[in-house]
Order: sequence, then structure tokens, then C-alpha cells
Amino acid sequence: MKKLWQKKINSKSVGIGRKQTFTITAPGASSVQLMGDFTHWQNRPISMKKDTKGGWWTMVELAPGTHHYRFFVDGKWCDDPECTVRVPNTFGGENMVQEVRASATA
Repeated sequence: MKKLWQKKINSKSVGIGRKQTFTITAPGASSVQLMGDFTHWQNRPISMKKDTKGGWWTMVELAPGTHHYRFFVDGKWCDDPECTVRVPNTFGGENMVQEVRASATA
């Protein structure tokens, strides 16, 4: 079975937050958004950019702490199969959890 969804998160220091790169592979999608507590969910979704191989990506500066997020692919909520830390949400699904550590250098 071909793996349809794939995600990777990288981080590096910037300002007081840390730059996070979110990626997901969804070659057949026409629209992918990143939503989370840091976007006030649907109030300020982040549109992701598509590369030539069907991958979608965006970079977001997040403050240190715990952040919940999900992908919204072609109008449907999608879990992140690569995320190992999840918490139940009030809609019967799960939110993905991203921990952002404070920079060692201040």
C-alpha cells in the first residue's frame, strides 16, 4: 500500500520563538492548510505551499511550549500519521502535539 500522507517537522532558533517547518505529502490535494491553537484554529489558517512532487510545506515561528495542530486537506481534517504525541479533541478525533523547546541561547 502506497503511503499517501507524510509529515516532518524541523526547528531552528529565531527571535523568542522557534521556526517550525511543517510538511505533508498529499499529491492529489488542491488545498492544504495548517491549523492549530497558534492560528486560533479556523480563524487564521495557514495555507501551505505545494512542491513539484506533491509535498506541501509551511514555516511558522512558534513560542516555546506545547502546541496542538491538524492539517485541513481539501476541506477535511487530517491526522498526522507521523506524529507520535496526540490528545483527544472535543470533536471525537485527535489533535497532534508539537513541543517547542526554548532556545539554549538567549
